[in-house]
Amino acid sequence: MFEHLAQENIKVLKDRQVKTIITLSPHSYNVMKNEYRELSADFEVAHYTQLLRDVIKNKKLKPTKGFKARVTYHDPCFLGRHNKEYDAPREVLVSIPGMELVEMESAREHSFCCGGGGGNFYTDMLGGAENSPSRIRIREAYATGADVLAVACPTCMTMLDDAVKVEGLEDKLAVKDIAEIVKEAC
Repeated sequence: MFEHLAQENIKVLKDRQVKTIITLSPHSYNVMKNEYRELSADFEVAHYTQLLRDVIKNKKLKPTKGFKARVTYHDPCFLGRHNKEYDAPREVLVSIPGMELVEMESAREHSFCCGGGGGNFYTDMLGGAENSPSRIRIREAYATGADVLAVACPTCMTMLDDAVKVEGLEDKLAVKDIAEIVKEAC
């Protein structure tokens, strides 16, 4: 079924002469970049943090307003470990005046999953237990002294935002997508 749907999608994209696809989800990024390529897709695929990095670097977007906060970043599994993209999100964050980026103990290739993988995002098989991945990750983020946990994945956003609430940290740690932070800084 996946191959059939992918081939149909690839045909539509080729018919429309699509050259580049920008994804919001690291899961979509992984599928389009790797799985579709194996099925003859020839378009470029970028995650939105790569696009943001490039437009900020080329001075087409200027986060001059700044964002005064201590921020830690959560590496999504399919952007980081599966596709080795660790730098673009961090480059976006450090380009914002006033922001202090602090790393969690488990970062980059050693990052800890948000707990949404394997269908847990939909099924909540782990039930938000005290040692669920999302709650462990929130405690690790909070330990950095950060005011904001930056994410670059809609699944991570949901899982970690819910974990902040369960941990009772709503007034101490905000979960924000990198795009939200950039918007506030511009």
